[in-house]
Order: sequence, then C-alpha cells, then structure tokens
Amino acid sequence: MNRYSTIIEQSLHIGGMNEKIMFAERLKAALEAAGYEARPSVLEREFNLRYWGKPITFQAVRRWLRGDSIPSQDKLQVLARWLLVDPHHLRYGGSSAYNVSEPPANWDMSSTNEERQLLLLYRGLPAAQRKVVRDIMETFAKAHPPVNDRND
Repeated sequence: MNRYSTIIEQSLHIGGMNEKIMFAERLKAALEAAGYEARPSVLEREFNLRYWGKPITFQAVRRWLRGDSIPSQDKLQVLARWLLVDPHHLRYGGSSAYNVSEPPANWDMSSTNEERQLLLLYRGLPAAQRKVVRDIMETFAKAHPPVNDRND
C-alpha cells in the first residue's frame, strides 16, 4: 500500500465518522424541534410506536444519538415522517436538490405537532377505519360545535 492510498483511506474513515456525528446532531435537533427530549429511551419508545418492522433496541438508538451509526433507509424514512423533516436533510444535511414542494395549506400553518401526528396516523389507516374515525369526529363535532358557531 502506498502513501497516497493510506491518506485516502484515513480521510474516508474520518469522513465517515464525521458523517455519523453530523447525522446524530441533526437527529437530536429534529427531536427537540418536534418537542421530544433527545434521549435514547424517548427515541426508542416513540420510534417503535411508528415502525412496523422488528422493534429497535435501546442500544441501537443510543448509537444513532452518539454518532456511532446511521439507521437503514427504511428506519430513516420512519424517523423523517415522524419528525416532519426531509429524509435527505436528516441523512445528509443541507437540502435535497430534487425536492418538489408546494406551499403549505392554510390549515396546516398553525397545526400543532400533536395534530400533525394524528393526521399522519389517520392517513396510515385503511379506508374503512378512516371512515369510522371520521364518523366519530363528525359526531363529536355536532355534539360540541365550536364556540363561535354556537347560538348561546
């Protein structure tokens, strides 16, 4: 192995370590921005509530938060959807040059993190279950109309 090969290997190894640490920092920032503590126990619990595969361990999420490893693509997609961040940004930083975006709808501008999470859960339900949820919400809405619509 020549001197240049060694230098290239060392820089790739250091770059990989920095990449993992930078991912960990973005993950912590996304957690905090979404209103969660950047702790392994919180990440493990909340992630496993949303991931349909084999549950991840406390040790795995600790490695993500410490910058020791980066999750696989399927897990990264779940993290991004849950935390409402661009998956490319979460993984690599910056912004994706290939993003197609549209202005947010007016009703989405003031929604809370809880409301956005409920909408994501609702969208993940089969059509029949979405109808049941919608019927229940409409029943509650009729029984308890907004204050400004009441004729008191």
